[in-house]
Amino acid sequence: MTANMKDGWIGVVKGRPQVGAVAERSRRTQPEDIEAFAAMTGDRNPLHFDRALAEASVFGKLIVQGGVTSGILNALVAEDLPGPGSVFLEVSWKFVKAVGVGELITGRVEVKEVRPDKPISKLETSVRNEAGETCLVGTATVFTVPLSRP
Repeated sequence: MTANMKDGWIGVVKGRPQVGAVAERSRRTQPEDIEAFAAMTGDRNPLHFDRALAEASVFGKLIVQGGVTSGILNALVAEDLPGPGSVFLEVSWKFVKAVGVGELITGRVEVKEVRPDKPISKLETSVRNEAGETCLVGTATVFTVPLSRP
């Protein structure tokens, strides 16, 4: 960093993340997740609500919406790494395995790059089920707003 370049991480609650830092968070999906997501978005796909239809489908089970699966990454980024004040600038996610209702999922983020001049970091992201199977994989670019606390 040159003498002219300002440290864009000054004032960030958890400070500058380190390349290689990892955070994980787990939760069990619930039927209430499907209802809440549908209420917010209008996504009432029968694969999320009609058990008989979902069980007869390629998935073989009632599945949660993709936004429920990826939502754990929102919590990780906003609460854990990089932490409070962080928002997604860009995501590139592949949904490779559907998540069923009642499945334990674990989201994971790993810091791959950190800009010194701006509070922007690039993350490797994934969500796995309790069998260790990858359900979502990809990357995210995150901006972390410096927050003032009273």
